Amino acid sequence: MSPSPVPVRPHPATVDFGRPTLVTRGPRWSLRLDVRTAVSCAVFLLLTLAAVVATLAYGTYGIPLPDVVQALLGEGSAGTRTVVVEWRLPRALLAVLLGAALAVSGAIFQSVTRNPLGSPDIVGFSSGSYTGALVVMLLTGGGYYQVAAGSLAGGILTAFVVFVLAYRRGAAQGFRLIIVGIAISAMLGAFNTWLVLRADIEEAMLSAVWGAGSLNSLGYDQLWPVLALLALLIPPALACGPALRRLELGDDAAAALGTRTEAVRLVLVVLGVALIALVTAAAGPIAFIALAAPQIARRITRGSSVALLPSAVLGAFLLVLADLAGQRLFAPVQLPVGIVTVSIGGLYLVWLLVREARRT
Repeated sequence: MSPSPVPVRPHPATVDFGRPTLVTRGPRWSLRLDVRTAVSCAVFLLLTLAAVVATLAYGTYGIPLPDVVQALLGEGSAGTRTVVVEWRLPRALLAVLLGAALAVSGAIFQSVTRNPLGSPDIVGFSSGSYTGALVVMLLTGGGYYQVAAGSLAGGILTAFVVFVLAYRRGAAQGFRLIIVGIAISAMLGAFNTWLVLRADIEEAMLSAVWGAGSLNSLGYDQLWPVLALLALLIPPALACGPALRRLELGDDAAAALGTRTEAVRLVLVVLGVALIALVTAAAGPIAFIALAAPQIARRITRGSSVALLPSAVLGAFLLVLADLAGQRLFAPVQLPVGIVTVSIGGLYLVWLLVREARRT
């Protein structure tokens, strides 16, 4: 009788050289870290930090980099600290946070729809959030938190309508959802225009500027609520990352792997809409970061699916860079960051549409 084979316990840390991957295991947990993804995230973080420093240093009143560092450490002249810490720092941090929120929201919906065009600004969720915020601003005259609540309600209601209309044969099919979302977005765009036209001239001008998507005049009063809400929304979104990847395999495969598909999809949709609504309430609708960042990150990391963390870091970098370009390209005139992202994102959308057409 031959002895039974002895099971071999894997080493706590191994590296797969087919695609460099670090796997660390404990008694009840396992962490798989793709080396290329980790390096890409580190590079994105360094680029974001460099863009933030450039935002703090360059402007109508230029400040040398050593003085910027001193101001951040609480040293230097009072005037320099005021410009760097009080005026420029909250805007730069908001660009980082809102860019990450946009990218995570875009990654969620692109994975749920299994389509690179399934971005919240394409399928109408951004328009719904904008409509909800406009209704509160123009019809009730609500403050910041009321506008945020209206933006969230508008986004969730729009998502519900889009998913109901796209529902067919037991599921909301990706391509059908995108087509329905584009139609709903066009209808909401017309309604938003009507709201602005019927408003008083001052309210109309304020809503038009806000509707372009701008970080101008934002400070710590907006930074702290955004930071607190993102601290509540981003961790559960990242925790749903493995389930999101299983959903990309299809509902049957995901269910076979133990995923409660409908419950997970509902949670992800609510999180994605909440993220886009938060951005809309804070800075207005900022287009194309949610569309472009996840796909660019996926191509750089060479991943088989859209990953949330690389998308978030790249989205932060893209929005900081776009805001810096809006401030300096036509100085002393400052362009709303939404105009810059639309200009660049429109070219990306054309390229993406051509690429998808060639694949079909």
